[in-house]
Amino acid sequence: MQHTVLPVTALAGQGRRQVSPAAEAQLLDIGKGEWSIKNDVIGLILWILVALAAGWVGSQFIPGAWYESLSKPPWNPPSSVFAPVWTFLYLLMGVAAWLVWREAGFSGARVALSLFIVQLMLNSLWSYLFFGLQNPMFAFFEIIVLWCLILGTIVGFWKVRPVAGALLIPYLCWVGFASALNYQLWRLNL
Repeated sequence: MQHTVLPVTALAGQGRRQVSPAAEAQLLDIGKGEWSIKNDVIGLILWILVALAAGWVGSQFIPGAWYESLSKPPWNPPSSVFAPVWTFLYLLMGVAAWLVWREAGFSGARVALSLFIVQLMLNSLWSYLFFGLQNPMFAFFEIIVLWCLILGTIVGFWKVRPVAGALLIPYLCWVGFASALNYQLWRLNL
């Protein structure tokens, strides 16, 4: 196989060295690989932090005595289940968003990543409506919109990177369960 030889000016001298395009590409890829790994790790951490930040905001509105006094359906999970489940789901959300961002960047997945950010905001808003305002009715209507936005985010993520969409399916299921629970809490405590 014959390579075309391109002139590349040597850094230490006035002479010229001959480097094949393949060798030049390989040298450039080495720098990109180190840069890419570093940016991938930073990007992953940032997307996970964005998702966890939504959870932190929502956690500022604690259930408290009001929630404890509500009549609950028999299938209401114990309070100890919610924190680990939500933490796991926020981690999945962060990884899913990172995969989409890594694949297409924000400009290449603007709609999907925007939906992701909006649904995170609604995720936090639900805690305020339900626990902060102590209004299961408002929270129920809001969680229905949230569920639809999660579904839209899954579709958008799936188009960019199918595994990213799949990572959000447990979240959609959990919010579906939370919607049914929210509805029952509203109905039982009119």
